[in-house]
Amino acid sequence: MLVLSGSPFPIQDWSELDYDALNAEMRKLREAVAGVTDTMIAASDGIPIVADVAKNVDPAHISALAASSLGIARQSAEVIGMGTLSQTVVFSSEGYMAVYAIGRLSLLVVLGDKGLNLGRLLHESRPVIERVGAILAA
Repeated sequence: MLVLSGSPFPIQDWSELDYDALNAEMRKLREAVAGVTDTMIAASDGIPIVADVAKNVDPAHISALAASSLGIARQSAEVIGMGTLSQTVVFSSEGYMAVYAIGRLSLLVVLGDKGLNLGRLLHESRPVIERVGAILAA
């Protein structure tokens, strides 16, 4: 587990953030959904908060891309009047990147291989997002 601090996420003291609880939520999601390879939580500006990723995955790079992707999708949903955006998924030939909004100030990134079951990920991620949001707000 990689823990990064310094994000402008609006908490008073980074030492009070429950990194163990955040890591546990990401681990539960990975264990519950076959095909999940990497997970991370970031601020909406793309700064990583915590990451559970392979050595070849750069959390700062992926978090920045995910935040950009989510921001564009969020604006699109608002402009076309489709309500509040909850997620965006990148489908590629070798896998997936799912980005979930956690309120307006943070996001969850899930990377998966070709065997990822997106329906299962959607089902399992909803309660994780709620719990992560509560941990970040505490």
